[in-house]
Amino acid sequence: MPEPLITIAIEPSGRVSARGADTLAATLLRRAGFTEINDWHGLRHRMPLASSTDERKAVAGYAAQMLRAARYRVDVDPQLDPDPPQGPTPTDPLGRYTVGRAVLDLTDQLNAATTAGQAADALDQVLDPADGVLIRLQEAMEAAAEKCNDFDEEGNSFELSDRFTAASEQLTQIGHDLDSAAFDFRALEPTSSTQQPQERNWQAQVAAYSGTAVASAARAISPATRDTPAGGGQGAVAGSTAAQPGSQPTRRAR
Repeated sequence: MPEPLITIAIEPSGRVSARGADTLAATLLRRAGFTEINDWHGLRHRMPLASSTDERKAVAGYAAQMLRAARYRVDVDPQLDPDPPQGPTPTDPLGRYTVGRAVLDLTDQLNAATTAGQAADALDQVLDPADGVLIRLQEAMEAAAEKCNDFDEEGNSFELSDRFTAASEQLTQIGHDLDSAAFDFRALEPTSSTQQPQERNWQAQVAAYSGTAVASAARAISPATRDTPAGGGQGAVAGSTAAQPGSQPTRRAR
């Protein structure tokens, strides 16, 4: 049974050390970049003193990930742990299933959405054809099918491999069926009240302009309209002439 607690902390000297490791944990710590030391202070693992801050964070984070995956409980200094585990749950007391927790967070985000756009943002994390949860799950099933054959030395893995392959194909089909689902969900967002009057006003202006243009064109091509300007023009000239006072005769210059 692995030791339940391994502590990775910053010593007063500035070095990073790990304590509480058994044989398996020691192997994982060395793989991450720690060096084993056994002196009068006891058995522990250290990083080189000259390690930069980024190097210390990277090594400590990598070690913590491997140890947690091996079901160790790891206590890491907050300055060193880039991805601290979330609190334990009744079904995951060690906090190992971080991916499932992330999907659960998406479900909570979807349930808490107050608009179609917010819900679509959560769905996009699941259904994105390149980086969503669904495509990653399909790739995991496909990889599992291939690994069955890699690890089977007696040829007994065909049935298990076929099950993983069938699951991968089903997930692929689900991805095709839901390809535009997040976009369609976003389209359920109603038009805001501030936009509706603007749209109606714009449509009314277009309709009024169209009606005026059609009426003007109709008058221009009407025969009665074509004759009216000529006659009207002559009458207007005559009327204007009659209305003017008689012109004075011009005297001839002597």
